[in-house]
Amino acid sequence: MRYRQLGKTDMTVSEVAFGVWTVSTGWWGKVDKPDAIKLLRDALEAGVTFFDTADTYGEGFGEEIMREALGKRRHEILIGTKFGYDISAPRDGHHKERPQRWDTEFVRAACEASLRRLGTDYIDLWQLHNPRIDTVLNDELFALLEELQREGKIRHFGTALGPDIGWKDEGDASMAERDVATMQIIYSIIEQQPARSFFEAAREHRTGLLARVPHASEILTDQFADQATVEFDPSDHRAHRKREWLDRAFHKRGLVLFVAGETGRTLAQAAIQFALAEPSIAAVLPNIVNADQLREYATATEVPPLAEDELAELTRLYDEEFASLEEIQPQRQG
Repeated sequence: MRYRQLGKTDMTVSEVAFGVWTVSTGWWGKVDKPDAIKLLRDALEAGVTFFDTADTYGEGFGEEIMREALGKRRHEILIGTKFGYDISAPRDGHHKERPQRWDTEFVRAACEASLRRLGTDYIDLWQLHNPRIDTVLNDELFALLEELQREGKIRHFGTALGPDIGWKDEGDASMAERDVATMQIIYSIIEQQPARSFFEAAREHRTGLLARVPHASEILTDQFADQATVEFDPSDHRAHRKREWLDRAFHKRGLVLFVAGETGRTLAQAAIQFALAEPSIAAVLPNIVNADQLREYATATEVPPLAEDELAELTRLYDEEFASLEEIQPQRQG
């Protein structure tokens, strides 16, 4: 495992991080609690030091399982969690968005609740979960975040952006107006924009970027090598996508297979390296649901790196070849 400084923070994170949503929400298939705990512990042994969760994952379970799995090793890890959704409010369906609240009374209570569930007295990185532009421009909210920093309850704060919720304007304002320490985005070989448009500003403002879903919902892995046999469990959020999405994604997958094969790296490892080729990205958050994935992804930086000509061709493919296809519609992820 290799490590990078997370933007302007004083934190060094593992280049491959762990998104706890995969073992706490059921969105990627059910993972039994004992298996989830073992996977989290094995991730730390594999060198993973940054774990990203949220209060809304499993209505608090995504934080509680961190305490149960790694609470005794709290000072060996960095915990990122998120806030903004009212997890006590009802919602219409498992994959529907909950109501958001950003008033200071609610936000302070959410912080205290996360601290209790995590079993800690501080949060390393507290992130606004899918904020819209009016929230990013809310002076009262950010004054409270600075107050929570002074109190020692949070070390740093950032934004975690949702593509079809709040994305380009929110990202620009997060860096330019709020000077956030970190920003979480979706970025992969087949979904490079609008994430690429953030890179210059991220370097300028020393914003630490966290890239999630680098495998484009596992299209950029060997899990689904034959699209004709792809089937998702009804509880899996990918089961709700149209077949056209899968057809387009597999067409793009076929065009980028040159980065795997005889190169000494798997397609999944190449996809992680692609994201890490951008200096402002401190860590990637692949979807890890079993031990085989953990081993493959955690060793992604140990195989031959992507060459400049490979990176250039992946950029060209996105800009020229993929542009002729209807773009994959971003999903509400994380």
